[in-house]
This record gives sequence, structure tokens and C-alpha cells, in this order.
Amino acid sequence: MKSFGISKQALAAAIAGAGLTGALVYAPQTFQQADAKQPITIQAPKGAPMSFADLIEEVSPAVVSVNVVSEREVSNMGNMEEFFERFRGLPGFDDYMRDRENEEGEQEEEPRTREARSLGSGFFISDEGFIVTNNHVVQDATEIEVVLEDGRELEAELVGTDPQTDLAVIKVTDPGTYPYVEFESDTRLRRGDWVVALGNPFGLGGTATAGILSADGRELGGDSPYTDFLQIDAAINRGNSGGPTFDLQGRVVGVNTAIFSPTGGSVGIGFAIPAELAIEVTNALIKDGKVSRGWLGVTIQDVTRDMAEAQGLKEAKGAIIADVNDESPARKAGLQRGDVILSVNGRDATDATSVTRMVGGLMAGSKNKFTVLRDGERQEINVTVGERPVDPSELAPSGSNSPDSSGGEAEEGPLGVSLRPLDSAARKAMGLDDDEAGLIIGDLESDSPLRELGIRPGMALLSAANMPVSSVDDLEKAIADVKAKGRDKLLLAVRNGQRTMFVTTDIGEQSED
Repeated sequence: MKSFGISKQALAAAIAGAGLTGALVYAPQTFQQADAKQPITIQAPKGAPMSFADLIEEVSPAVVSVNVVSEREVSNMGNMEEFFERFRGLPGFDDYMRDRENEEGEQEEEPRTREARSLGSGFFISDEGFIVTNNHVVQDATEIEVVLEDGRELEAELVGTDPQTDLAVIKVTDPGTYPYVEFESDTRLRRGDWVVALGNPFGLGGTATAGILSADGRELGGDSPYTDFLQIDAAINRGNSGGPTFDLQGRVVGVNTAIFSPTGGSVGIGFAIPAELAIEVTNALIKDGKVSRGWLGVTIQDVTRDMAEAQGLKEAKGAIIADVNDESPARKAGLQRGDVILSVNGRDATDATSVTRMVGGLMAGSKNKFTVLRDGERQEINVTVGERPVDPSELAPSGSNSPDSSGGEAEEGPLGVSLRPLDSAARKAMGLDDDEAGLIIGDLESDSPLRELGIRPGMALLSAANMPVSSVDDLEKAIADVKAKGRDKLLLAVRNGQRTMFVTTDIGEQSED
């Protein structure tokens, strides 16, 4: 037989020689771990669960399904739209629809209601029968029923809701003693810690899923600035809303409230309201049936890095006041547009959200110390906060179209814009005080730096470097003062309709005329 490679005799001699001299070893090439840098390894944590069964068995009796009946307004036309859609494009259809709409316009149709049913989850937080769930689960409820783990169906009544955090408290009407769980308040979860979620997904009843804390401090946008959500990868689906997320000690660390999903099902990104916020809100709801929050009556923006540079601040922290509502606590205390809120009662403000939360945590009617930056100087202003209205937007200017920029005579100014003074009609249209300074922006040159900031003709320039501008000379003076201080960023207050925004523009490359 034909052989390949080394003969048996040669191989034996080579191995024997290697054994004697230590110079040659014939062996398959293998990766020697000792020859490489060691990877990061950790010991499995003591007490890491092999199963969550004991935990789930203990806490499940406190978790309930929440079944809600509500009434919603519907219109006849709304029900028929899908039916009519199939006839679009047929000859005469548009004329028929136009006549139908005119007839319905003449006959004012009374809104009708229909019964709607929804499912959610909740959990007992006291032996008296108080249950935490989501506001969106029980919103507009006419009947609320909870189903316990043992199958009992109990009627419940609404105690209070807080739409801003999407939390609600209900209470079973049957007297008795109920198993309950408590919120975690002593330790802080870390990313990677185990969590277990229980609830009623898709109406299936008691369902448990497990995962880890994926992230915390998540902001989801929307109407509420009061919540930093926990992100978990334990499966959360429709019907889990209002259910609890537990740590391994069986304490509630979050209230499940939302999912991120392009499909409508779980993709491993769920969000829960953290326990520390849920404790405050639910205690207030049980006590008063509502949550009262402090209110300033201002519109604020984050202080960006460019804004900080324009005002000589070392760090981009705080919130700049863009607008102050009439008859608001802020106006009464003397807070002004352009003030940068740096701290509230000695607590540093990091951004607009942190200020909103700090103010929201203040008691209505309490006196508080605000540290602000005004005209480059720190000032302390005492503010008696009010109670936040149900819908603060109703008190703010509703907004309108910017005034026609064609009236008046415009003057060419710096930054590639033409400007004309505000008149009484423009001030009224923009919701400004009668004596408020400002310039209407006319044409913008193609290379104007303001174009990139979204500035358009018809908007109003109210201030530059926190100095009111009533003429082109005022704007030129503000630019000169900023350059004299060695800065190349200019802070501008711009009015768009009835709302003000602060922007910064680079003046370092502006040429002298």
C-alpha cells in the first residue's frame, strides 16, 4: 500500500528524539489557552435561580386580570367609510358622497355610543383590596371586573387615575383580606439583573415571563415628562399592561405599561414604570384620588452646548425659559424669558426634563428657591408654585399664523436677513405685550446662517444675546458685544406664531461691513 507523509519508522524516531532532546514534538496544532490573554470570566452569582417556579408560586395570588367595559362615541359616517371606500372611482360616486355630506351637515347627528371591552392586568398592594393598574386600561370605564388566580370574579371601583404617568388604582368592592405584594424601595436594579413579569396577555390569564433589566432611564416622549422607564426583555404583550415586574425577592420593581413593536407582538423590548415613581403616585391616588403637581407656567428648552458657549457657561446644563404664561406663578415671581434655571431648592438642573420633574414634585402653594442665570449673573428668585392644571396647553397661547411680512419698510441687517420693527398688529397676532421689542424677519439671503436653523420670513427676532432688539442697530450692537467677549456663538430668541424658541448661530466667520 502506498503511504503518504512520514513513515512509521521515521515518526517513531522523531518522537523518541523529541523525548530525549526536548527540541521537537509532533502533535496536531491546537489552541493553547495558556498562551493567550485570559478572557473576562466571572463566577456564577450565588443563588442564581435554576428555576423561577418558587418565586412565581408565591407572588401569583396577588396578580389579577382586569376586564373593563367602557362606552365610546361613534358616528354613522365613521362606520360606513370602509364600506364606501370600495366604490371610490366609480362614475357619479363623488357627486353622491358630496350630496350625502351636505345632507348630514344640515341634520346635526347626535353622537352615538357603543360598548367597548378591554383587557389588562393589575396587582394587589394592600390586604384591603387596592389594586394598581394602568390608566389606559381603565380609562372611561363603566364597569371593572377583576379575576383572581383562583378564578373568582370580583367587581372593582375606580379610586383614582394619573394620565401623566399612566397609573391608576382600583379597589375590589367585596370586603375581605387579599394577598398582596409590595414595591421595591431599598435597592436599585442594575442592568443585567433578573426580572420576572406576570400578567394577562391576550386574555390568557396568569402568565409569567422572565428576562433581565435591559436598560433604565428610558424616555419615550409623548405627553408625559415625568417617567424614566425601565426597559426589560421579559416578553410583554397586549394585556400585560398594568401587571407587575418582580425582582428575585418578589418585590415589584416596575409596572408594565408599553412595548416597542413594529408587529404588535413582543420583540423583547418592553417598558415598565419604575417602583419609586409608582409608590408616590399610588399613595397620592389612594389618599386624594388624584396627583397634584407643582406648576410654574413656563415653556422651557434644554441648554445645548452652543447655548452654553454663547452665554459663557462651562457646562451645557439647565433649562432656558422660552415663554412665561400670563398670570402664572413664574410671571408673578419675576421669572423672565431668557432666564436659565440652574437649580431648584439647591438641586442642580441637568435639562428641561429634570426641571419639569423637580417642579412637578413640589407642593402647590409652597415657596421655593430657584437659581437662575440672567444677563450673565446668577440670581436667586423665590417662587410660590401653583397647582398644575389638567391641561396646561389650554392656558398657553394656542398659536396662530405669523403676521404678513409684506407690510412696513424692511432694512438690511447682519446675518443675511432684512428686518422691520414690530407694529401693534404683529404684536397682537403673536401674543406679545404691547411694549415688547422685536423685529419681523423679511427676506433671507441664500447663504444666511439662519436658514439652517429653520428661521423663515414672517417670524420675529425678539432678542440677541439676551438683549431686546428693536432695530438693526440693536442687533449689530449685540453681535459686537459677543465678539468683544471672545465668543463666536450668538443666542437668539425667535417667535414663531405664538411660541418662542431659542437658537444659536455662529458669528465667528461673519465679515465686517
